[in-house]
Amino acid sequence: MKTALIFPGQGSQIVGMGYDFYSHFQSSRDIYDQLDKIMGKSLVKLIFKGEENELAMTENSQPSIMATSVAIIAALEESGKIHEHSFHCVAGHSLGEYSALVANKSLDFRDSVELLKVRSKAMQECMPLGAGGMAAIIGGTEEEITAIISDINLEGKVFVANDNAVGQVVISGEMKAIDYIVSNSKKFGLKKVIKLSVSAPFHSEFMLKASMTMQKEIDKFNFKPFSVPLYSNVTSLPCNEINIKQILVEQIVKKVRWREIITNMINDGVEKFIEIGPGNVLTNLVKRISKEIKSISISKVDDFEKLDNI
Repeated sequence: MKTALIFPGQGSQIVGMGYDFYSHFQSSRDIYDQLDKIMGKSLVKLIFKGEENELAMTENSQPSIMATSVAIIAALEESGKIHEHSFHCVAGHSLGEYSALVANKSLDFRDSVELLKVRSKAMQECMPLGAGGMAAIIGGTEEEITAIISDINLEGKVFVANDNAVGQVVISGEMKAIDYIVSNSKKFGLKKVIKLSVSAPFHSEFMLKASMTMQKEIDKFNFKPFSVPLYSNVTSLPCNEINIKQILVEQIVKKVRWREIITNMINDGVEKFIEIGPGNVLTNLVKRISKEIKSISISKVDDFEKLDNI
């Protein structure tokens, strides 16, 4: 029976995330202490006791979410709940791909933070704050959402950014156009449209400059051979340490193919999914994709008991 570890992306952040791990596990404290040193500022104070809107800023949320996922992995390893033979493949949703790379022993934690410093700054600078954003559409396939976007005379560009599950697609683009779709969702036959807690239109052509910046920077970093297969956001298929650099460059502008990733994992024999990081968004998406597959989320210490029942 194969098990996959999956890691959440931006938008999953919440003030206080990871604090119980910091309080209970030395390995988790070490991760958060390293984070502040590498960032050169007290990001941990913001994570545990800051303001939601400040934590949601791209430059803060990306390294914070990744560090929280890695701190949880460290606690799981310290407690003996997970070891190198406990899982057979990994995947991360957008930003979560960096957490997956650390868990997969391909990317050092320090290098992951350094890369995210570059990535998050470049992505935020692609568009003025408030000018762009993202929204999740509940109800409707990717094809149906694409058709609606094409037919609407919008005051701005909008793209399909994430194909998350059957009946959940995320759009990305200029805020005027996003707000128009949110306000007129019933008119367009959409069940629900929810604006996401992100500060830019990720996974769209608006991120091209950020992708180019990453292209220049990523060769400075070393990726070790993967411990287990990692399923790519860009292709939805397993990749390797050789092509991961180009994938991380393309990932910034390309659609996240999450539904296909989970489907491919299931087709390859995965029967259990463990989400590691703040929230349980990915666990719910797995359940949308397949009701027969077991899926749990580990976002607090009390969740460890879930591992005994999966």
